[in-house]
Amino acid sequence: MLAVLGVGPGLGLSIAHRFGREGFTTALVSRTDARHAGYRASLAGIDSLTYTADVTDPDQVRAVLGRIKADAGEIDTVYFGPADATAGPGITPLTEAGAGTLRATFDSIVAPAANLVEAVLPGFRERGSGSLLFAGGLSGKHPMPMLGSLAPASAALRMYVLTLHAALREEGVHAGILTIGGLIERGDIHRVFTAQDHGFTVGTLDPDDIADRAWQLHTEREAEAEFNAMAVA
Repeated sequence: MLAVLGVGPGLGLSIAHRFGREGFTTALVSRTDARHAGYRASLAGIDSLTYTADVTDPDQVRAVLGRIKADAGEIDTVYFGPADATAGPGITPLTEAGAGTLRATFDSIVAPAANLVEAVLPGFRERGSGSLLFAGGLSGKHPMPMLGSLAPASAALRMYVLTLHAALREEGVHAGILTIGGLIERGDIHRVFTAQDHGFTVGTLDPDDIADRAWQLHTEREAEAEFNAMAVA
């Protein structure tokens, strides 16, 4: 059973397709049910369930995980795609970002990931198996001034997952992160970004390619995969 928290039409749905082809039942969680019928239709032939919850709310996350378990059994793999931080506190140049701005970004990216881990990790450790997969940003690894206030939270999420990987691998529990630099085709951020002139261009990435690599992270118990369409090194 795979739970995809923060599913969207780009990477989240591609993750569900990729794992579903391997026989996983997929549970898709998003803030509203507006696109759930379309998601289920696109997953024809794959056992799929859809749920509504705000993945930034720890109580709602615990409740939806309980509903998934009741409907489909134990969850053995979770994928967390952070909410679109640009739709919350937005991007502020780091030279202008105060503590409140940075805290808001942490609250939308890092805290929800930690809340999810807190909810599922005890069961994973008890069973001695399970996989925690996360999507992060390339600004957490390389300095990217245009992403300003997102960078510290991206760096924190990346190190959080890498440290989990090191701490848990001897217990049979896996943690891995997809470090992504670029616009993911078919995704909401891609649609919004390309509708505006930001004064700079960003390369695009195929979510199906990223999902294939996510499957490899899961099966080979790797810590990180990087996708760089930003011409940074």
